[in-house]
Amino acid sequence: MVETDTDLAALIGSRICHDLISPVGAINNGLELLLMSGMNMSPEVALIDESVRNASARLRFFRVAFGAGDAQPVPAQETSGILRDLYAQSKWQVSWPDGVAAPRNALRMVFLSLLCLETGMPYGGQITIDHRDAGWDITGTADRLSINAALWGVLAGQSRAERLTASQVQFGLLPAIVKDSGQLLTSIVTETTITLGITA
Repeated sequence: MVETDTDLAALIGSRICHDLISPVGAINNGLELLLMSGMNMSPEVALIDESVRNASARLRFFRVAFGAGDAQPVPAQETSGILRDLYAQSKWQVSWPDGVAAPRNALRMVFLSLLCLETGMPYGGQITIDHRDAGWDITGTADRLSINAALWGVLAGQSRAERLTASQVQFGLLPAIVKDSGQLLTSIVTETTITLGITA
């Protein structure tokens, strides 16, 4: 039974990502077979290969961020692999704490936090994820930040999530999921840093 709007949104996200992962994976496998058969890695083939890998990484990330979450732990190696593949060619450098196997429902909130930080750091920067007994701290550091007061007000509970665009949906979803889980979301912004805290 679907208990909340966020549960329904998660089921929709899981369904879409599940249905897309298989064909994207098939394209990647087919490309690998062609290369093994002797096909040259031309610029065109390299572009296809890079695009497929990027699409696969994004789907794996979005499946966690927007899909259904439970208490089942995700191995640290799997999480770090998702982040490595997603951010390898990006403007952001993201580090996952060594050896931390997070429950999928906690990882969902961390991944949504990363999307919020990306929005506030459009020119790139360094993002660190720290796990502590009481929860998580996700901190972004950059020379230049772009803070939309209305969006960050939603995270701080100072305003309602109204008229969000598709690229801003994480700002409405993150506080709703944190609230549903009975935890507390905090946001601290300085001239060069943004820290989102999730506390039990």
